[in-house]
Order: sequence, then structure tokens, then C-alpha cells
Amino acid sequence: MGVDAVTSRAVFLDRDGVLNRATVRNGKPYPPMSVGALDLFPDAADALMRLKAAGYRLVVVTNQPDVARGDQRREAVDAINRKLAGQLPLDEVRVCYHDDGDGCGCRKPEPGLLLQAPVPDLARSVIVGDRWRDIQAGRRAGLRATILIDHGYDEAIVVEPDVRVRSLAEAADWILQLDAGGST
Repeated sequence: MGVDAVTSRAVFLDRDGVLNRATVRNGKPYPPMSVGALDLFPDAADALMRLKAAGYRLVVVTNQPDVARGDQRREAVDAINRKLAGQLPLDEVRVCYHDDGDGCGCRKPEPGLLLQAPVPDLARSVIVGDRWRDIQAGRRAGLRATILIDHGYDEAIVVEPDVRVRSLAEAADWILQLDAGGST
């Protein structure tokens, strides 16, 4: 399409709990362990196509610390990401395989995944996540807006998002309304 990624805007998307269902145990979300366990939300493809049509780059930014913890193989995470990229109109998938103790600048809530090249116009970009780490990363990167898909997990929201929604479709509606100059 010839869109310059450096000057374009992006929607950064967390993976688990945003594009696909997370397994919730004791109020905490966990990623799928294999391609076979991947369960896309039914509204994901349509929501992403609408955002893509509005000119957004679609960039997945996902923490996958189970690799560092030895509970998941990197090859399994990569296979899940390839499956997602084959089914959804994604431009890029960025993954942090580190755990908190690694001190990695790309592990959300740090903004490193959002700041990797190519860097879109951050002041025109948004993040959609399902946990406070996503919202904090968006704030630290200076994004235009942060959107939380609230699944009611049993964990504190350390930083408030600009808006809470119940689905990716609602998030897309909010973003497109924001673009149209609507109230948020």
C-alpha cells in the first residue's frame, strides 16, 4: 500500500484476552498452550478489518513469560502467532519471552515492544489490552489512548485506561468514533 510505517498510526493489540480467549484459573488469565487450544474471539476478524480499513497498522504486542519460566516452548508460541497472523489481518507480531526478573525493557508494562522499529506515530496510536500492564505500556509510550477489555479478572488495575469495553468490537467502535471526532 505504500504507507510509511514511521508516519502511520497503529493499534497495538495484546494477544491473549484481546484476539483470543485466555484460560482463566482462579481469576487469572493464561495463554493457550498450543495451536489446537487457540480460540479466536468471534468479533476479532471483523473488528480488525474495520481498523485496517481506517488506515491503522495492526501490531500485536504480547508478553509470553511462560517461555522464560520453562512452562512453554518458544516454538509453540511462534506457532500460535503464525496461526493468528494467517487468520487475522495483522501487520506484525512482537513478542517478549522474558519474565519480570529478567529486567527486560520490552516486557509490558515497559514500553519497549511499542517502541521497536518500525515505530508508528505514537501520538496517533492506541493500545487495546486486557490487563493493567498493557495500559501502563501505552501510557509510558505516549499513546493517544489506552483501552481495556475488561474480563473481570481477579487482579488490581494499577493504572486506569482511557476507556473500558467488553470486546474488541467495542474497542474498534470507540477508536473509530474517536477518529470521527466523537466524544469518548
